[in-house]
Amino acid sequence: MPPIPTPPAEPQDSPDGYVGLDAEHAERLARDRGWSTVRSLPPGAIITMEYRAGRLNFEVRDGVVARAWKG
Repeated sequence: MPPIPTPPAEPQDSPDGYVGLDAEHAERLARDRGWSTVRSLPPGAIITMEYRAGRLNFEVRDGVVARAWKG
């Protein structure tokens, strides 16, 4: 039986630090800091709830990050 894959390590970065930033700048910054996937969503978007290591989610209102969370 093959070994269970180890998920990639997440960057040592707090999602709270992105709140209030311009969405485009926040996405570039997150990728530079090592997030493999950055997802920008409108308020109230319907999304799947599976957790993906290395993914950072932004809720964007009027071009500004209003909320950020891992997974």
